[in-house]
Amino acid sequence: MGLLCAWEYTVGVKLSMKKMRGTSSREAAKIITLDGTTLTLRDIKTLVSNLRATVRVTPKALVSMQKTRMRVLSQMTRQPIYGVNTGFGPMVNRIINEEHLTDLQYNLVRGHAVGIGEAIDSTHVFAAMLVRLNTILRGASGASPALAKALTELINARIAPIVPEHGAVGTSGDLVQLAHIALALIGEGEVLHAGKRKSAAEALRTAGIAPYELGPKEGLSLINGTSMMSGIGALLVCDAERTIDIAVRTGVCALELVRGFSDILDESLHRLRPHRGQLHIVRAMRDLLADSRRIREREQLQDKIRIRKETYTTDVILQEVYSMRCIPQILGPMYDAVQTARATIETEVNSVTDNPVIDRSGRFLHGGNFHGDYVATAIDHMKIGMVKLALLTERRINFFLNKNVNGGTFPPFLNLKEAGLSMGLQGLQFVGTSTAAYSQSLGYPHSLHTISTNGDNQDIVSMGTDAALIAAKVIENAYTLLAIECVTLSQAAETLKTGERRRMSRASRDLISRVRKYVRPVVDDRPLSEELNALREALKHSHVFETNN
Repeated sequence: MGLLCAWEYTVGVKLSMKKMRGTSSREAAKIITLDGTTLTLRDIKTLVSNLRATVRVTPKALVSMQKTRMRVLSQMTRQPIYGVNTGFGPMVNRIINEEHLTDLQYNLVRGHAVGIGEAIDSTHVFAAMLVRLNTILRGASGASPALAKALTELINARIAPIVPEHGAVGTSGDLVQLAHIALALIGEGEVLHAGKRKSAAEALRTAGIAPYELGPKEGLSLINGTSMMSGIGALLVCDAERTIDIAVRTGVCALELVRGFSDILDESLHRLRPHRGQLHIVRAMRDLLADSRRIREREQLQDKIRIRKETYTTDVILQEVYSMRCIPQILGPMYDAVQTARATIETEVNSVTDNPVIDRSGRFLHGGNFHGDYVATAIDHMKIGMVKLALLTERRINFFLNKNVNGGTFPPFLNLKEAGLSMGLQGLQFVGTSTAAYSQSLGYPHSLHTISTNGDNQDIVSMGTDAALIAAKVIENAYTLLAIECVTLSQAAETLKTGERRRMSRASRDLISRVRKYVRPVVDDRPLSEELNALREALKHSHVFETNN
């Protein structure tokens, strides 16, 4: 036990000198310490985005694991314990004899490693591995400290198991996807390592890691839980927060281009409807617009409009369209949904989602902590917000490109040359329209698609991992639409006189300047696909679009 108390495990990631030289200061070496209870979404994001990040587990967590491990080993020949000496699911009434208890765990892993389809992104797989490691470190799963060490080694060596996208129903956890991770741990299946797809056995050999030998309960401890949906969900929350931040900035820029009115952001207005998200968004917008000279005060209308005895029509726009005027009221609930998802998933990644679990008194508790509905419903709610963000963005794109909507304030399709002969951004709008429609079709809550399975033992399921994978596509689409909107807004700014562009806020001028690093103004028609892809990737990953810049 003394050795366990002293033991802390860290494996450095071996990077070539070339990669080391290419690592930015933002990717300094980072150690993520796990104890089963304090994992954050930031930690998960750091692991998958920083190649120099490594994982370490605390001695206290290992001691806790050892205690419950001894309980499993002492009781597995004395009482029936699900998944330790019984069959699984509807075969629970089959009692397995002692000599086959290890075979049972290997059969469980191999028998569930049956996924089909494209490989899940390796960043999602690493996130799931980190969450699973943190889960077993709680000590309630009955796994051994040696299993925690083996999983830590796999993560730190950057060996990503190939996990097919189709297979999990998210109830009894992400059995199929997690089985593919467990398969790699025992030296079977395929992995992605050093940029190449290869056998797990070869990758482990290269990294100097021995295949792990499963003991009783350990196959079940690896695959029984919500770690895949939670790991993916953690990364989706970070991306969703980023898309909202960008959408606030594009909304502010759009409002300046149309010379919107300041009272739509007035604190008194929003205090009369004090939803947390609405107040958060409007504060951010006011901060970004603090130095703008393009936003109008409504009092300025008094000199232009007189109340007469007769009814007449004015050419002054008194109120902006909703996609401009209602930005806090539309992005606000999205922000709230994402923050709810953040809280839910952060709780989940520090929870025990195994079955059975061992409590502090040593009791074996059989229950349903593996059911993924908390995560699935939170992700679905967040996804709906991301679909609405896409639609909000698409409407503003249409506003600037459609002279029938903007009243001719801007040239058709923002042509900077001869409209009719030149296309301007006409073709780009088709991409925005189709992408928004695609997201609409993906918007239905996937957690409602419960279908009984497993011999009707799992008679109501969460579909959590599929919900997360669909949400990932919706967020990818949101980035596409935000990239198109950024190009549209930058092109609209080109139609203003230089003096008027200088009257825009620093935030909007910075946004346009950053967009221009990837997409030049469209004067003569040219293909934009490569430029647009580069901009979209920058929106997703580059620090120049982060809030603190």
